[in-house]
Amino acid sequence: MAASSTDPEPDPRTDTDTDPADAPPADSGPARIAADLRAAIGPLVRRLRQFRPDEELTLSQTSALVRLDREGPATGSELAAGEGVRPQSMAAILAVLYERGLVSRDPDPADGRRIVVSLSAAGREGLRGARREKGLRLTRAIADELTPEEQAVLAAALPLLERITRRV
Repeated sequence: MAASSTDPEPDPRTDTDTDPADAPPADSGPARIAADLRAAIGPLVRRLRQFRPDEELTLSQTSALVRLDREGPATGSELAAGEGVRPQSMAAILAVLYERGLVSRDPDPADGRRIVVSLSAAGREGLRGARREKGLRLTRAIADELTPEEQAVLAAALPLLERITRRV
């Protein structure tokens, strides 16, 4: 239904239909810190994820390997649910990982009709190498961009970031 020309324009000061999440953060306090933290950490995480030498895995493939490393063997359906993707998508991801020798497939000991996927030795080493490279890149950036005093401030903030991470 189209609005008539006689409908008054909503007053933004009294309009209650706006979502509080859409409101800009307060000038100070936790809301501003949260916004600034997201703005600072988001690009850092994206840049670390985007770095992919030739033949390196996609983000989806790496995420599946990380889940197997942290949680142990799983079925494709379990991995798909954990990653929030369709089982068909996970099957395609696992096919590439299997072809590259990064995962192994074995019959489920509890139900031989199901296949359990686990991280292979090559997959574990590949994850270590990727983590090592990203760690080196971050180390170089800290050493090149921050003064020793700034490095100390950053180091002092790490326990606070860890506490926030556990709470989120």
